[in-house]
Amino acid sequence: MYEIMRCPLEEGIRLAKENCMPETCTEEVSLLTAFGRILAEDVCAPHSQPPFPRSPLDGYAFRAVDSTGATKEAPVRLTVVGEVFAGGVCAKTVKEGEAVRIMTGAPIPDGADCVIRQEDTNYGEDIVEVYTALKPYANYCFVGEDYKEGDCLLTKGTNLTSVEIGILASLGKETALVYKTPEVHLITTGDELIMPGEALRPGKIYDSNLYTIGVRLQELGIPVTMHTHVMDEPQAVAQAIREASKTAQVVITTGGVSVGKKDIMHEVLSILEAKKIFWKMDLKPGTPTLCGKYEDTLLIGLSGNPFGAITNLEIFVRPILAYLGNMPSLEPVVKQGVLEDDFGKPSKVRRFVRAIYEDGVVSLPKGSHSSGVLSSMRGCNCLIDIPGDSDAVHKGDKVCVRML
Repeated sequence: MYEIMRCPLEEGIRLAKENCMPETCTEEVSLLTAFGRILAEDVCAPHSQPPFPRSPLDGYAFRAVDSTGATKEAPVRLTVVGEVFAGGVCAKTVKEGEAVRIMTGAPIPDGADCVIRQEDTNYGEDIVEVYTALKPYANYCFVGEDYKEGDCLLTKGTNLTSVEIGILASLGKETALVYKTPEVHLITTGDELIMPGEALRPGKIYDSNLYTIGVRLQELGIPVTMHTHVMDEPQAVAQAIREASKTAQVVITTGGVSVGKKDIMHEVLSILEAKKIFWKMDLKPGTPTLCGKYEDTLLIGLSGNPFGAITNLEIFVRPILAYLGNMPSLEPVVKQGVLEDDFGKPSKVRRFVRAIYEDGVVSLPKGSHSSGVLSSMRGCNCLIDIPGDSDAVHKGDKVCVRML
């Protein structure tokens, strides 16, 4: 009989974190490939944005005082002494009674302190009639309107989205210094599993975990360096882990973690002479989750049941990957909601139930809630977190959910 080291979820996460170190290595990546990566440095502006006063519209730049009293009936007439487009520069200094034709984004010439939109003029080429009086700095974008030289715009640990990448580009950067993302190797085990594309034979089922877990990790921004299926043979699984540990910080396995004759992961840890951190957590599904360490690689053994595997990936593995990869965005978001349906099962231990959260209302999907069923996860965007020693929960009850 294997030693049972049952622990609460949060204790399991803490123990796992104690046995791994956050990534400290960094790399430069192209901005076009930086989405979802974690910035590894503070970034300050080397220049102001815009670096010059610019026009927000197409029109004419001039001295506001020269438009005093202008109306459609009594326009002010100004001499057009130049024209400037975005990307160009006007070498002239605007003087009394003068204007420069200007386009959106172009630098406002020296001497001018306002821009009138061309719709409020006669579109004059040599002489422009101004139909509206303007105040100084009307339609005038100042130097540093977006940010000023020296401003700290992004801090270390920032998750790079399109906005942050756009800011980096506006600074003239082609690359971003980011933390290396922890590499994960995924191994599914089970004699009953065959790969999609093979003919379905008696007693066999297709391996969905390899795809569900692998693609979910990709969605979370975690590179899965290898996907492997291994039969229920301890030496073969041990060898697969040895190979994976050469590059992977984390090896995730599915299946073989309970107490049946084919639950081989305990023997695999013995063959590897790996440290067993804990086995079993006080929760459903995925109670027999196994956590160990082989050399510098963290080993996480998840249930082979599809819903059990994906649930424990979300509630247990994600916080560990967030810690390893300096990726706080991976930490689960917790919300409160009101249940729209009854869930009739009492929960002796903490239970996670697939559900749909929308505008504070939590509903249950149609179909089975068995840990071996994956199809009823379609459309679900959260897991209801039901405390242990709870009776059935009913419509109208307040519940805590973890967003997926």
